[in-house]
Amino acid sequence: MATVLSRALKLPGKKSPDLGEYDPLTQADSDESEDDLVLNLPQKNGGVKNGKSPLGEVPEPDSDMEVAGPAKPHLSEVTTEGYPSEPLGDLEQKASSSLVSYVRTSVFLLTLGISMILVLLCAFLIPCPPRDLHSTWSRRLGSQGGGDLSPLELADVNGDGLRDVLLSFVTSRNGSSAGGSRPAADLVCLSGMNGSTLWSSPLPEEAQDVTCLSLMPGSMAEITCLVTGTRKMLSAFNATSGKAIWTLSPNSLSNGTLAAPVVVLPDLDEDGVRDLAVLAIGETQPDVYFLLVSGQTGSPVGRPVKYSIVGVGNLIGPQVYITASGAVYILFGFGNIQAVALRDIFIQAQNRDSSPPSLQIEEPEWEKRRSVNLSELIDVYSDGVELLQMVKMPDSNCSNLLITTRQGLVLLRGQNLTPYWTLSLPGLHSQPTPGYFTDDQTLDFLLQTQEVVGMKKMMVVDGDSGSIIWSYSAPCHMKETPTTSAVTSDRKSVFLFWAEGLSAAPSNSDVILGADPPSLYHLYLLHPTFPSILLDLSNATGTVTASKVGINDLWKDAFYVTRTTGPSSEGHPAPVVVSKLSLRWALMESQMVQLKETTPKIGRGELRRFLSRIKFVDSPYQI
Repeated sequence: MATVLSRALKLPGKKSPDLGEYDPLTQADSDESEDDLVLNLPQKNGGVKNGKSPLGEVPEPDSDMEVAGPAKPHLSEVTTEGYPSEPLGDLEQKASSSLVSYVRTSVFLLTLGISMILVLLCAFLIPCPPRDLHSTWSRRLGSQGGGDLSPLELADVNGDGLRDVLLSFVTSRNGSSAGGSRPAADLVCLSGMNGSTLWSSPLPEEAQDVTCLSLMPGSMAEITCLVTGTRKMLSAFNATSGKAIWTLSPNSLSNGTLAAPVVVLPDLDEDGVRDLAVLAIGETQPDVYFLLVSGQTGSPVGRPVKYSIVGVGNLIGPQVYITASGAVYILFGFGNIQAVALRDIFIQAQNRDSSPPSLQIEEPEWEKRRSVNLSELIDVYSDGVELLQMVKMPDSNCSNLLITTRQGLVLLRGQNLTPYWTLSLPGLHSQPTPGYFTDDQTLDFLLQTQEVVGMKKMMVVDGDSGSIIWSYSAPCHMKETPTTSAVTSDRKSVFLFWAEGLSAAPSNSDVILGADPPSLYHLYLLHPTFPSILLDLSNATGTVTASKVGINDLWKDAFYVTRTTGPSSEGHPAPVVVSKLSLRWALMESQMVQLKETTPKIGRGELRRFLSRIKFVDSPYQI
C-alpha cells in the first residue's frame, strides 16, 4: 500500500538528517520491488549485503548498527532526487545508439541533398532530347521548273535524333549558248522537326537520285550524300553543312552520260572508305560501260570498262548483289537481267591479272550460268523485265530477287537463281511494296494494277506462296501513286496508299465509288489485323510524286513524308509542296472506312484502343 501511495503521489523517498536512515515510504518501496533502490549498509557482524543478513533476515529499520563511516550511495543507484536510475552501461548504450542514429540521419540527408543537386544540374546543363511536337507540317518550296523529280531521302543531318528530308528539284531553265535550255536545280535539306530549311546547295544539273549514307562502315563518321545527275554530275556533299566534298570530273564521262544512280561497293583501294560505281551509256552507240570511283576523293579507280549488251526495254539496275558465300556481282540490263562479277570489272579497270582477296570469291551456281563462250556476263532472267528488287530473307544473309515483268511477278532464289513462285498478273507497272501481312515472318507485297481508266486494284501477295490474300478496287485517276509500308513492334506492317475518297458505309460490291472530286486524294492505311477496314489518315490536292516513311526511334513513332505538285496555271509552273505527317497522331485522328460487314462488328472504341498501342520500329529487311 505504501508503494502504491508513494507512486500515486509521486513522493520520492528522502533521506533523513541522520545518515543511513530513509523515509519509510521509500524503504517500503525498496522492500517490495526488486527494481527499486537497495541500500548496501555494512554490519558489525559481517555486514548486511543487499539489505539482507547472511541468514536471509531483514534487519529492522531502527536497530542498533554501527556504521564505520557515512554510506555514500553509488551513482548508479540513487539520483539527486532519489529516483531509481539505470545502470551506467545502459546509459552508455543509449548514448551510443543516439550517436549512430544521428550519423545515419546526417548521411541520409547529405546523400539526399547531393542527389537533388545532381538532378538539378542534369536538368539545366544536359539538354533534353527534342520531342517531335510537330505532328504535321507542310512546306512550299517554290515552283517546279519541269523535268523529273528525284526520290525523297531521309537522314539525320543535324544530330537531333530526327531524320531530316533531302530532295532536289528544278527551279528554272536558263537559256544556253546552244539555244537549248539548261536546268538550274537545288539540293535542299529540310528539318524533320518543323520543315525549316537547314541548308541549300545549287546543282549544275537536275538530279535523278540522292542517297545519304556513311562511306566508312563500322564508324561514327559523318553522313555523306551522293547526288547523281541526269547527265554527267556525280558529287558528294557533307550532310551536316551541305558543302561539296568532291565532284567527279565530267571528262571521265566524255563519251557518255550517267544512265542510273550510283551504287556503293566494298572498299576496293583499301583506303578505309567504300568505293562507288556508275553506269554510263555511250552517246553514239548502245554500248554501256562501268566506271569505278573512289569514295574518298571522287577520282576514277582505273579506266572505264565497256560491255555490249543486247536487250529492249527499261534499264534495269545497276544493283550490287552479294551471295551467301560473299561473292559480289553487279546486276543490270535492258529489259533483261544480266550479272557481271565485280572481280572482272576491277581486273579490267586496273589492267592487271589479280584482284583483292575479297573479290576472288565465286558462286558456283552463278558461274555455271555463263554463256557457252565463257562470256563475262551471266544470264539471270530475260523475259520482259520491268523492275528488279532484292528481298532480304529471314534468318539468312542471302537475298532473293523479286522481278516485275509485263506478265506478272517472279521471285527467284538468290542462291541458285531458280523460280520460287510465279504470279500471272498483267498490267503491273508499279514497284511492289514489301511488308509483313501474314504471321509467317516472310515478306509479303502490296501491289497496285490499273484495271480501267479511273480505277485501280490494290492487292497483297503472300511472299511464301505467291497467292493473293487481300484485294480491293478503289477509284484513282492518278496514273501512278506511291505506296509504302512501316513495321510495328510486333513484326506486323501497315501499308499506305493513295486513292480518291471512299464512302464510310460498307457496300455490297467490291468497289466503293469516290465521294470527292478527282483533284482530292486520300491517304489510306491497311493493317493486317483489321483487313476489312481502311483508315483515312489525310488528304492532298495535286499529284503525289514521291513518299517515304521514316522512324522516330526515341518516341517509337513513324512519320510519312510526301512531295506533291499542285495544278499549274497559265504561265506559272506547278508548285512543289513537301509535307510530313506523324502516323501515331494520324491514327488517332483517322476516319474508319468499313469495306465489308464483319461478325462480330468492330467497334470504334476497340479500334482506338488497338491503335493507341501501336509502336513503330526500323525495318529489319532491306530492298
